[in-house]
Amino acid sequence: MATEDAQRTLWWLYGIQLVSMGALEMSGPFWPVYLRSLGDLSPRMTGIVGGAAYAGPMLAAMLTTPLWGRLGDRYGHKPMLLRALFALAATQLWVVFAGSVTSVLCARLVQGGFAGFIAAAQAYGAGMSTAKRRTLLIAQLQTATAIGSFAGPMLGGWLYAGYGFESVNLVATGLCLSCAIAALVCLPQQRKHFSARESQIKKPPEHHVSPLWLGLLLAIVLIQAGKMMPQIFFALYVDSVLVAPAWVTGLCYGITALGLTFSAPLWARYFDKLPDARALRTVEFVTWLCVATLVLQALASNLTVFILVRFLWGIWLGGLLPVFYALLSRASGDNIQGYIMGLANSASKAGGLLGFGCGTVAIAWFGLTQGFWFVALTYLVAALGIRVLRCYFLPTSQTTCADMLR
Repeated sequence: MATEDAQRTLWWLYGIQLVSMGALEMSGPFWPVYLRSLGDLSPRMTGIVGGAAYAGPMLAAMLTTPLWGRLGDRYGHKPMLLRALFALAATQLWVVFAGSVTSVLCARLVQGGFAGFIAAAQAYGAGMSTAKRRTLLIAQLQTATAIGSFAGPMLGGWLYAGYGFESVNLVATGLCLSCAIAALVCLPQQRKHFSARESQIKKPPEHHVSPLWLGLLLAIVLIQAGKMMPQIFFALYVDSVLVAPAWVTGLCYGITALGLTFSAPLWARYFDKLPDARALRTVEFVTWLCVATLVLQALASNLTVFILVRFLWGIWLGGLLPVFYALLSRASGDNIQGYIMGLANSASKAGGLLGFGCGTVAIAWFGLTQGFWFVALTYLVAALGIRVLRCYFLPTSQTTCADMLR
C-alpha cells in the first residue's frame, strides 16, 4: 500500500476509534443511577450492581481479547474491527430494551466479551506502519481514545438530562453502526494473513519470550492500576476535601485526559528515535516523575495547584502506556500482532480491575484523604519493576526487545 494511502487509512482508523470510544463512554458515568431506577435497590445493592456494570465487561474483555487477537492474526484484523463495532452497536441497543437489572448486566458482560475494539485497532494499525513508527501509531490511537472518553460523557450527560437514558444508548448505537459502515467501506483488507501453523512457527521460543513479555505486561498492569485507582474516590475527594462544585470536579477529572492528549504524540515522536533499552530507561524516569507528581497531588490543598498537578500527571501518562504497547509490538513478529495487542489490552483490563479493588480497600481502611498516597505507592512499585526489567533483560543501550527474542 502506498504511503499516502496508508496514511489516509490510518486517519480513518483514528476517527473511527474516537467516535466509537466516545459512543461507548456516553453512558459511562450513569450506570449506577440507571440500574437503581430499574428496581427498588438499597444503597448497598446499588453499589454492588453498579460495580458489576463496570467490572463485568472488563473481566470478560480480559479473558477474550487475546483469543480475538489470535483469530485476527489468522483471518485478518479488519473482520475483528467489524465484529467489535457491530457487537458494540448490538449491546447498546440491547440496553435500550432491557427492562431489568439482570438483562442490563448480561448486555454489559456480552459487550465486554465480544467488543474489544481497541486491541483490534492497534493490531490493524500495526500492519499499516513500520515497527519504528508504532509508538506514534499507538499514541495517536490512545489520543483518539482519550478525546472520545472526554467528550462522550459530556454528550451523554446532556442527552440523559434532556431525554433519558434510552436516548443515550440509541445515539450510541447509531454512532457505532456508522463506525462499522465506515470501517467496512473505507478500511482496506490487509493483504498478508498467516495460517495457524505459520503463526505457531514464527512465534519466538517461549523460554526466550516469557520473562521480557511478562515484565512489560506486568508494567502495564501496574501503570493502569494506578491510573484507574482514583476513579473510585475522585469525585468524593474533590467534593469533600477540596470543597469544589460539580463542574470543577469534572474539570479536575478531564484535565488529566487533556494532558495525555497533548503529550502522547510528542512522547511518541521522541521514543521512536530511541533503542528499546534507552526507551525503558526514559520510561522509568517518567514513572518516577509520576510518583513525585502524585505525592504533590496527595499534599495539595489548594484547588489551583491540584488542577495543575492533574494536568501534569496527564502529560507523564502520555509517555507510559503507549510506549509499553509499542515495545511489545516491536518485540513481536508481524504474524502475532493481534495476539500480543490482545495480551497487552488484557493486562490493561487486569490493571483496571486491580485499581478499582485497591482504591476501594484504600479508602475503606485508611480514609478518603489517603487515597492518592496509594496511587503514588503503585507507581513506586512500577518504577522499581521497570528498573529490574531494564537492568536484567535489556543490559546495553543499543539492545532492542526484538534482539532478546532471537
